[in-house]
Amino acid sequence: MAAETVKTATDKVKATAETYTAAGTQAFKDGVEKSLAGLNELNAHSKKNLEALVASATAATKGAESLGAQAMSFSKTAVERQVEAAKALSGARSVQEAVELQTAFAKSAMETYMAELTRATETVSATVKDSLRPLNERATAMMETFQAAR
Repeated sequence: MAAETVKTATDKVKATAETYTAAGTQAFKDGVEKSLAGLNELNAHSKKNLEALVASATAATKGAESLGAQAMSFSKTAVERQVEAAKALSGARSVQEAVELQTAFAKSAMETYMAELTRATETVSATVKDSLRPLNERATAMMETFQAAR
């Protein structure tokens, strides 16, 4: 009977060890699966973040190109107007006419400059807005993810 008691106790210990081993193995497997799922999610977020950075840089580049084209166009037009004004000024028949021509040119040049400055400001503002939009969207998505994880 003592042999049966030892066998029964041994069987119980063996069963308990197998239960703990199975539970430990399952917990380890679940942990690995959760870790892999977390890494996959992190990789997906990283990819989206990189895509947002590329979109932001692309928008900034397009804005800079647009601003450069506007500046070149303005410079070309300004030089042409200055040449026209110089020709008109050289044809002035009196000091009074020269002063009037110069005053009209200065007024026109200032108005044109202010209009161009406004246009450039609008381009810069739109460029900043467009280049920050993808980054803001990613920040919002990340905050939503963190809030959902709470």
